[in-house]
Amino acid sequence: MSTQQHVLVTGGAGYIGSLLTGELLRRGFKVTVVDDLLFGGDSLVAYFANPDFRFIKSNVHDARAIRNTVKGDWEKPQAIVHLAGIVGFPACQAVGRQVAWRYNVEATQRVFEQAVDLSVERFVFASSYSNYGLSTDGNKVDESSPLNPQSLYAETKIASEKYLLGQSEAECAPLIYRFATLFGISPRTRFDLIVNQFVLEAYTKRELLIYQRGYSRSFVHVREVVAGIILGLEAPEEKIRGQVYNLGSDAGNYTKDEVVTLILKRLPETNVRYKDMSFGGDMRDIIVSFEKIKRELGFDPKLTVDDGVREVLYALRTGLIRNPKNERYRNAQFIVQ
Repeated sequence: MSTQQHVLVTGGAGYIGSLLTGELLRRGFKVTVVDDLLFGGDSLVAYFANPDFRFIKSNVHDARAIRNTVKGDWEKPQAIVHLAGIVGFPACQAVGRQVAWRYNVEATQRVFEQAVDLSVERFVFASSYSNYGLSTDGNKVDESSPLNPQSLYAETKIASEKYLLGQSEAECAPLIYRFATLFGISPRTRFDLIVNQFVLEAYTKRELLIYQRGYSRSFVHVREVVAGIILGLEAPEEKIRGQVYNLGSDAGNYTKDEVVTLILKRLPETNVRYKDMSFGGDMRDIIVSFEKIKRELGFDPKLTVDDGVREVLYALRTGLIRNPKNERYRNAQFIVQ
């Protein structure tokens, strides 16, 4: 795709979407954001003066949410990046299976069906490495590894993946990214993610309470995720059609203890306590391989977890982010990514 193409981003006011929108505009894309603004629209305000930006307030479960975007002077999008949904296992558990399925699976199907009707060329879907669940043998998991969901959230992502992979021969080419756990600052920063949350707790309380000590997770900076999405928009179609990619890097595989060590380097007065219990729903303890995305798409992120700790701490210390306990910094509900 050329940099003059039109991209539609669902959930574009959210953690990833607001940053992606700004980067697409900077690169010369036209961008339409579809979001129902459950957490407000502050993250998009800076883009409204850009003539290549358009916002439509709509719920993606609406059967015409995407079709309605072609009204007026704007042409149909060449690509859709589908970020909207109920994000994370606590939010899915809170709303229940029926609602989670409606907004994470049925809505994905409806958005893709409308994409096909509009002859959209490609469809980028935000999935999660939580689909792998627990590692049974301690080896790295890759895109061919069995899926072992431990939460309702993962079940909805797997169901959406299955649907999209069944549409690989459709005119609209589906691409699935299984994101590692995100961290870092965006126009709508989240503080319900491990790295960001640990920094916040250490800074505001001088205390960390760690569950599932020693569990391994994979992490990736939100800016690197944006870069990976744009790679998917610009890559040759044969590289992305019907493909699943873990999105992250091998350097982002950390245990929780290693993350705590990075925080203590900058906040050494923090008291760390460990609790030997599990609270169910997100029992990830895996090391993920990102060799495929590096080999096929040339994705090679540089930002480290330590970079994320530093920037989040700076944002808190300087007051760039105020009142981070506010609802807008979490994904306790839906419809944003």
